[in-house]
Amino acid sequence: MGPYTAATLFASRHADAARFDVTLYGSLAATGKGHMTDVAILDALESVAPVKVHWRPRIFLEYHSNAMQFKAFGGDGALLEDWTVYSIGGGALSEGPGKEMSTSGEVYKLNTLTEIIAWCDEHGRSIWEYVDQEEGPEIWTYLQEVWEAMKASVERGLNAEGRLPGPLNLPRKAAVYHVKAMGYQPNLRSRGLVFAYALAVSEENASGGRIVTAPTCGSCGVIPGVLYHVARSHNFSDERVLHALATAGLIGNVVKYNASISGAEVGCQGEVGVACAMAAAAACQLFGGSPFQIEYAAEMGLEHHLGMTCDPVCGLVQIPCIERNAFAATRALDANIYSTFSDGRHRISFDHVVEVMKQTGKDLPSLYKETSAGGLAMQYRNNNVIPTGLVFQED
Repeated sequence: MGPYTAATLFASRHADAARFDVTLYGSLAATGKGHMTDVAILDALESVAPVKVHWRPRIFLEYHSNAMQFKAFGGDGALLEDWTVYSIGGGALSEGPGKEMSTSGEVYKLNTLTEIIAWCDEHGRSIWEYVDQEEGPEIWTYLQEVWEAMKASVERGLNAEGRLPGPLNLPRKAAVYHVKAMGYQPNLRSRGLVFAYALAVSEENASGGRIVTAPTCGSCGVIPGVLYHVARSHNFSDERVLHALATAGLIGNVVKYNASISGAEVGCQGEVGVACAMAAAAACQLFGGSPFQIEYAAEMGLEHHLGMTCDPVCGLVQIPCIERNAFAATRALDANIYSTFSDGRHRISFDHVVEVMKQTGKDLPSLYKETSAGGLAMQYRNNNVIPTGLVFQED
C-alpha cells in the first residue's frame, strides 16, 4: 500500500515524464517480490512512462528499512525530481524524521493510553467516547465503511478455494476450517470459527484481495476474525461494533505514535502483536469492560508477542503470517476473558509494554525484521528449492 501510494503521488507530480527510475532499499527490496511491491509501483507509474525498478536489499537507509527512491526524467534526459520516501507501516509514508505524510495532522491531544484512561476515569466516559470527541461525527461513517470491508473480506475468504499465489503452493484453508468447525460442539466450534474467519481475511490478503490494514496488511485477519465472530454469535449491533473498532483504532494509534507498527522496523510484534492488542481491546469493549479492563486486555495482547520476529518465507505474507493471524485472534479473546476476571488493575502498563516493544525492535538484528534473511525464512530456504527472484534479488 505504501509504495503504491508513493508511486501514485509521484506520477501525479510528473505527468509529462519520459521515464522513471525506482530504487527499493533494505526490507522493501528483500521482500518486494513476495509482497508484489514492484507490481504496485508499475501499476501506478507505467501509465505515464516506462519504469525501471532497481533492488538494493543489502543497503539500509538510516531512517527506516522500507525506503524508496523515485526519479523522474524529462525527454531530454534531465532529472526532474529525486524523491526519497519511506513506507512506515499500515500504508503510511514519511519523508524522514518528523516528516510523516498525513493530510489530517495530529488528531489526538492525548497520545498515551495512561493519559486516555485518566481522561475516561475523570469524565466517566469510555475509550470510544474519547475518539468521538477528538475525531468528530464523521468517524462513524468511516468506521462503518471499514466494518463493511472487513465483513466482505471474511465472507469472500470463506467462499474461496484453491491455492494461494506464489511458489509455496499453499492451499487455502478457511473454507475447510469453517466446515469442520460447524460440526463440533459449541465450545470447539467457537474456536474453530475464529480460526476460519481470521484465515479467510489473511488468505484474501495473500491473494491480493481487498482487506483493511488492521494495523497492517500482514496482520489484517486478527481484528475481523474476532469482531465477525463475536458480532455474529452475540448479535451485537453495528453501532456497538463501531464503538469497538474506535477503541481498537485508538490502541493502534498509540503504538504507531510512540513506537511502530512496521514489521520492517520492529518485527512481527509490531504487526500481529499490535493487532492482537487492538482486537483484545475491541472484544473487551464489546463485552462491557471498563477502560481499565480494556487497557489490561490490550497490554496482555501485546506483551505476550514481545520479541516476535518477522521472517516471511519467500517474502510472501503466507508462512508463518497466516497462521499467526489465526492464533493471535484466539489469544485476543483469551486476553479479554482474563482481563474481565480482574478489576483491570495490574503492574505493567500498556504504555510500558509499547516502550519495551520499541526497544526490542531496535535490538532485533535486521535479518529478523522482514528481510526473509533469517529465522523460519532462512531455515525453509536452506531445505527447499525457492526461486531466488523472490529472495534478495539485487541488480
